Amino acid sequence: MKTDDRLSRRRFVGVLGSAAALGRLEARAAQRDRDEESSGSATLEVDPAPRFDLSPYLYLQFMEPLGTTDGSVAAAWDFLRNRWRPDVIEATRRLGPSLMRWGGCLSSYYRWQEGVGPRAARRPMLNLLWGGIGPNQVGTIEFVDFCREVGAEALLAVNFESDGRKRWATLPDGEVRAAGPEEAAAWVSYCNDPANGLRRDHGLPEPRRVPLWQLGNETSYDRNGFDLETAARRTVAFARAMRQADPTIRLIGWGDSGWAGRMLDEAGEHLQYIAFHHMFNPDQGKRDSPLRGIEYRKDPARTWESLMSAWQPHEAKIRRVRAEVGNRGTPLALTECHFALPGRNRCEVLSTWAAGVANARLLNVHERHGDVLKIATLADFCGTRWQVNALMIPVPGGQSYLMPVGLVMALYRRHSGEKACTVRRRPEGLDVTASRTGNRLYLHVVNTRRTQAVRARLGAEPHTLGTGRVFTLAAHPEVEVIETDPNPVQLSEVALPNDGSWTFPAASVSAVEVDLVEA
Repeated sequence: MKTDDRLSRRRFVGVLGSAAALGRLEARAAQRDRDEESSGSATLEVDPAPRFDLSPYLYLQFMEPLGTTDGSVAAAWDFLRNRWRPDVIEATRRLGPSLMRWGGCLSSYYRWQEGVGPRAARRPMLNLLWGGIGPNQVGTIEFVDFCREVGAEALLAVNFESDGRKRWATLPDGEVRAAGPEEAAAWVSYCNDPANGLRRDHGLPEPRRVPLWQLGNETSYDRNGFDLETAARRTVAFARAMRQADPTIRLIGWGDSGWAGRMLDEAGEHLQYIAFHHMFNPDQGKRDSPLRGIEYRKDPARTWESLMSAWQPHEAKIRRVRAEVGNRGTPLALTECHFALPGRNRCEVLSTWAAGVANARLLNVHERHGDVLKIATLADFCGTRWQVNALMIPVPGGQSYLMPVGLVMALYRRHSGEKACTVRRRPEGLDVTASRTGNRLYLHVVNTRRTQAVRARLGAEPHTLGTGRVFTLAAHPEVEVIETDPNPVQLSEVALPNDGSWTFPAASVSAVEVDLVEA
């Protein structure tokens, strides 16, 4: 053990103010050092003191009808039986989203009343961004009921006056696709008001409570759309109208591209979250990148190196938005996020287990920023083509399955604590976050080494460890999750040895659960 480590340990014990505790900790440290020398393992040491709350909404999924570019919603819906495909429901339950969002760019031209009421009377719509014609057979009630069936809360993104985009606000024939505060407020009432007449006329006496609503989608990304000052004023107008329909709703305002600070200055009293998106290429579009198309197959080691560094630009983006929000105290909502890599079907490398490990590192970044990041995702939800989806749907039939990003999100979702903890020390090669609920400690451990296992001995002083389990996803990094072989990455569950030692396989993602026992 290094001298600095011993001094740090003494300072920690000093805070406890107990000479007896000091003696016990030093004895354990000395024994641990001897054990490490004999076993070849290094210490993975956690400070189990709770630091801040971790939001369950860090496992958001995002659903948007993607027209001709991807089967998406249309593939998930059984039009013959007017229901969601059972295999999609089953796979989504395995994924375990805590929150599901409806909207995206579609919101800028979506008129919600076209997607409610008797299906035979629903009006089809032009999908202005994604192409084709949307039948509106899946609308508000179908989406919210799907959320209920899979155990998720619903988040709806309203038509924010087309975000100021004239090309979506009015069609060439003069049809208006923009919608204002009154239409958004009517949507809130339709979902949440027990006495809403339109919903009751549709044969739905019970409300479909939607607690979260987003105002503006990527509003700052279009120079021909709203400027910041206009967007802030309209945010206030929308918020006031929607809260007249239901004062209890929580609202998310748009704050990307340097907008966050000013948006909160002007509209912050009306907002519970500030939103930003991050669809990014970790190689920043380099022409010789191994993440382009099928280049990943030519040099797996170089591909792995690129993917393992992807967390760096992602964390940099989160830090920038944090700095813009400053000390205003408004939580962040990352309502869309995924790798954006060039190539067929949004790049086939994303079907490899190497991409799954990379996405686990991004999830660890989210946890480390969990004091302010309260809503987040790493994928589009479902579809038939885009590799950024968490869930793939075989068409015209078959069993839906989770992509690598979906596998790691499902693992973390089921094995996470409510309070973040500090990782004091970790072996080289492991990316680790920690949390706890009561006396149960949770670790998320990513072995960033492509071909080498890492052995570690878990410690959580001043506690000792009780019984524990280790849940691991591991496979060769080049293994691909595809329709003909949808389950090459299997989850294993093994008891944690009594001494807290464990060998994390190469290229693995693990969740460790262990009881804490007072010393």
